[in-house]
Amino acid sequence: MNERKIRVLVAKPGLDGHDRGAKIIARALRDAGMEVIYTGLRQTPEMIATAALQEDVDAVGISILSGAHNTLCPRIVNLLRENGMDDTLVLVGGIVPQEDIKTLKENGVSEIFLPGTSTGDIVKFINENVRTAGQ
Repeated sequence: MNERKIRVLVAKPGLDGHDRGAKIIARALRDAGMEVIYTGLRQTPEMIATAALQEDVDAVGISILSGAHNTLCPRIVNLLRENGMDDTLVLVGGIVPQEDIKTLKENGVSEIFLPGTSTGDIVKFINENVRTAGQ
């Protein structure tokens, strides 16, 4: 049986211009055998959702440091769901205050990874939570 690789879109929404962490995560996911699509900087929620749909990804990783997570992340989740991507994991990494985590998860974010999280923990979470074809 030819098993399809897990496909992950790594995105940087908003005006945040720092992408070192996103590139490190993208490399770690690739090294773990996943197919990674990196959107680059300054993406709108609409651009991210469109890319996720076009690339048929299993997960969207949002790297955000700007403080706009409460606005941008729920918008991305809603756009994905509107496009029928109900099983797509939405992961957020970056600077997210503890008091915002519960609300983000209530709005459809699958998991939030704060600074210092090991890339191994992120890989493990994706591997354990993605529903790939044939499962």
